[in-house]
Amino acid sequence: MTVRHMMRSTVRVRTVVAAVAAAGAVVAGTGTGQATALDRVRLAADLPVAPGIKYRAFSVTGSHGMVAGHLVTADLTHRHVSVDLLTPGTVSSRVKLSQMAAAQGAVAGVNADFFNIEESQHVGVAPTNSAVGPAIARGKALKAAVPNGQRFGPGLPPGTSTRDVIGVGYDKRARLDELTLKGSVRTRSGSFGLGGFNQYAVPVGGVGAFTPKWGEVSRRRSVCGTDTVRAAACSTDTYEVTVRKNRVVSGSATIGAGAIARGTVVLVGREAGADRLRALRTGDRVKVSEGLRTASGKRLRFAVGGFPVLRGGEPLPGLDTKTAATRTGAGVGDHGRRLYLLVLDGSAESGSGLTVAEVATVLAAVGADAGVNLDGGGSSTLVTRDPVTGAPVVRNHPTGGAERPVPEGIGLFSR
Repeated sequence: MTVRHMMRSTVRVRTVVAAVAAAGAVVAGTGTGQATALDRVRLAADLPVAPGIKYRAFSVTGSHGMVAGHLVTADLTHRHVSVDLLTPGTVSSRVKLSQMAAAQGAVAGVNADFFNIEESQHVGVAPTNSAVGPAIARGKALKAAVPNGQRFGPGLPPGTSTRDVIGVGYDKRARLDELTLKGSVRTRSGSFGLGGFNQYAVPVGGVGAFTPKWGEVSRRRSVCGTDTVRAAACSTDTYEVTVRKNRVVSGSATIGAGAIARGTVVLVGREAGADRLRALRTGDRVKVSEGLRTASGKRLRFAVGGFPVLRGGEPLPGLDTKTAATRTGAGVGDHGRRLYLLVLDGSAESGSGLTVAEVATVLAAVGADAGVNLDGGGSSTLVTRDPVTGAPVVRNHPTGGAERPVPEGIGLFSR
């Protein structure tokens, strides 16, 4: 980054912080008619993690008291810096963030999207550990988004959806975008669109495709709930077809489990989608295609789900201003040239934390002009590489005192 860019970024951070303090630390326009009190962000000294990547602690006093946090900033213009998805290898498994970072060689990272961690509403149905939103790793689509009504996490701001992501393109610019599933199933009698791709909830009346990247967890959860009510009963009108090397090899009214072999796709249908699959016969030729299309038209090399809280340097209308919790967030600044990863310390003992609206304001204060809220609470984790051992070190104090296994994270790399 040039000296001019460094000066501009530094001036902007100081200006935003000063403005918040001078205005009496009040952020209005959060959609509830109530202001959100937020003291200025106090940033500690930079600690280098790798060329182009730095870490610093911070503190801020929000509406529920003092909060300690942790921030990693990446200069995406640096030739050695890159961003990618941290993953256990399949979308239905989860491990500790520090283990994923170590396995993939990341120098820093945070946990990412909310995920299907429990199934108390559907007795006997195993949780899938799969994330809510879309995901792209190394330029390849891993999964699509569940319907809005099937998501976990705080309420969505108006105009946002489970398809929203934060990502980095092949141009090395970070951005907020939207990923829509574009997939089809072609048979000898015609074709129809896919409603799901490696996701824990298939739309009512739809067909979902599951590939080897799904993992071993049962696919039964994909036919439970509805597009608007996550806790609704599981559908009893379902059918599953296994396609290997573009040929139907089996069909069953029972939704299965277990690893999916290479070169194989399992199609799961419910209601009208089940009827489409029942029409297929063993030996029929079937071509399944799936992919994710961006709203921006830009190709993304990395993307992960997260709901927008900041655009144009301003918090979105409708953000929650009352519920404080441990939070994780990610932001984009300097026209996509900078990526910010932010995590708070666990609030179980102190009862403090930040509201979603306050997270948006903190992201703006540290330099972001756009940002997303990610999974918080016990999932909130930030790691950086230890300068001596090279191993990932957890920088925050996770709720409960230990890392929670998660299905994905945002990883920073220096190569």
